[in-house]
Amino acid sequence: MPAVLDDVTAEILALKKEREAIILAHYYQQGEIQELADVTGDSLKLARAAAAVRNPVIVFCGVVFMAETAKMLNPDKRVLVPDLQAGCSLVDSCPADKLQRYQEMLRANGRRFQTVCYINSSAAVKALSDWVVTSGNAVEVVRDRVPADYEILFVPDRHLGAYLQEVTGRSMILWDGACVVHEVFSLTDLLEMQRRYPQAKTIAHPECPKNILEHADFVGGTEAMRQFVARQAQPTTFLVATEANMIWELQRHYPQHTYLPVPGISCACNRCPHMARNTLEKVRDCLRNLAPEILWQPEFDRAREVLTRSLLQPPAPNPPAGD
Repeated sequence: MPAVLDDVTAEILALKKEREAIILAHYYQQGEIQELADVTGDSLKLARAAAAVRNPVIVFCGVVFMAETAKMLNPDKRVLVPDLQAGCSLVDSCPADKLQRYQEMLRANGRRFQTVCYINSSAAVKALSDWVVTSGNAVEVVRDRVPADYEILFVPDRHLGAYLQEVTGRSMILWDGACVVHEVFSLTDLLEMQRRYPQAKTIAHPECPKNILEHADFVGGTEAMRQFVARQAQPTTFLVATEANMIWELQRHYPQHTYLPVPGISCACNRCPHMARNTLEKVRDCLRNLAPEILWQPEFDRAREVLTRSLLQPPAPNPPAGD
């Protein structure tokens, strides 16, 4: 690590102690940020970790909707994010006002439904939803917690929704959104890699299109991928179809294996441009300035109720009805 980064790292550690802060980082963050974090994980693991935090300050190294989730679960704590411009293509694909109009149209046509939103959505969209899911708990919520006599409006990721529809057998109305990273994996390159490495196992995130998932040995969110890799006793080559920084986490814990990123259509590997906005210098600066900070918004009240029921509470014997 270059000396300048060593200095920045030292500053972060000193400021973290001074501020009594905890650093949470998503698996899609660059390795040097994950290395500094107190907790790394997928959206579900980090949401649950955030709910248990006792520190007065949380630095969330991910994208803004993740930091908003941490704030909703910790209304009395200060939640910082290194870069407020770290957005998400899925969030952008589903504006709350457009969703609300669509829900009203469905109701006007007599449709009886519950809205299930992927956590990659704005707080305003979460507030309009009955359930919030991550790739880690989506199957359980859709299969066991949405009443069987209700249709499901799934927003915003059409690929994850289609995967859930296939796995659970539940019919869904799918919003037309997609992740800018997972949408563009190259099937041609994946098939070529599989020919080149016939013994390799392909692991893919359910945000990928169906043509990628059909050629995967394992489909699951990032935490499920990590657990799948952990179960492989013999050294294995993995073709990884998710954001390329996930490989850092896998190499750190399971160095006996080989990891090859599946290329995107226009690049050698897929990296999220929003996650990449976070840097060590920005982590240091947000601790130094206690900003940018996620401030409480009116829609957080209702969104917090949905998040808590969906992510933190065990299933109720009779799931609540609603539309």
